[in-house]
Amino acid sequence: MPFKYTTQHKQTSTTNNSAEHFSVAPMLEWTDRHCRVFHRHLTRHAWLYTEMVTTGAILYGNDLERFLGHDEIDCPVTLQLGGSNPTELASCAQLGEDWGYSEINLNVGCPSDRVQNNMIGACLMAHPQIVAEAVSAMKAAVKQIPVTVKTRIGIDDQQDFETLVKFISAIDNAGVDGVIIHARKAWLQGLSPKENRNIPPLNYDWVRQIKMCFPDLSVAINGGILSPEMGQGFLEPVANKEGKILAAVDGVMIGRSVYEKPYLLTKVDQLYYDDKSPINSREMVLDLMYPYIENHLSQGGRLNHISRHMLGLFSGLPGGRKWRRHISENAFKPGAGIEVLQQAYQQVASEIQRMEDQII
Repeated sequence: MPFKYTTQHKQTSTTNNSAEHFSVAPMLEWTDRHCRVFHRHLTRHAWLYTEMVTTGAILYGNDLERFLGHDEIDCPVTLQLGGSNPTELASCAQLGEDWGYSEINLNVGCPSDRVQNNMIGACLMAHPQIVAEAVSAMKAAVKQIPVTVKTRIGIDDQQDFETLVKFISAIDNAGVDGVIIHARKAWLQGLSPKENRNIPPLNYDWVRQIKMCFPDLSVAINGGILSPEMGQGFLEPVANKEGKILAAVDGVMIGRSVYEKPYLLTKVDQLYYDDKSPINSREMVLDLMYPYIENHLSQGGRLNHISRHMLGLFSGLPGGRKWRRHISENAFKPGAGIEVLQQAYQQVASEIQRMEDQII
């Protein structure tokens, strides 16, 4: 029987957090506030994440609305922070709670050179005590929401599982509520961020073993998971090659697969939360987005700020390429409005009708 999240399956952690659930991964330049509104019309229950926001941008950027503003509809939503200074992270965590975020997450997984130079991201895996102090400071700063960490299984030449255990132990002792582990190492030199998403081999067993080492800590798995159905397999115990039974993890995080094919998110509520409510059709999602888009346009925004997140809505369907092409060629133009989406949808509908006529 497929695993379902229910109130009876409450983890031992006292604070409900994204590591206990299905979540959509934070992705720079992708999971902005418009993307999250769109995704929320596809799933009622999945935890959504912001892009990583650096502490410097929040504290010294003089534009809190830009970096912390979000629509209430996107909750539960996690604010992901990038930084290493405990005092600054604590201040930003407190601001995040004040702005209505459901959780604060610290990025300890981004491998880019730009963030490394500022002691942000995966390079922090080499400094577990700094991460522990940051977690402790953020926990002390927030009143009611959880603090989690998103990390990798290691960096560069780290080969031993014990190094990962020591890192998780440090942040567990600091009071972290949950960890989301990308099941790949990060190579800080020699691979680009894009290559770091695919080239280092996946090691799902290590993530399961972390759950066995820390049974009271919420642990979610991330990396190479192509669908909500595939993710469910990690929520059950499994035997490894040596026949040893490895633990189930608590949560699943998927990134690019559901961004590129967003309608996959409509499967989440029933598969993971036993919510049998009718799912929104693609046409209903469009109708729900129109008022939001028109409000954005009325405030001086551009259509492509939102429509770029919707390009994959009809992926795999007849007319899906026409939908994508029409929007890509027209949404950026000055004055473009919802008629661009309506015209693109008509091309999809016409293609589907043509295919049905051929079958008849």
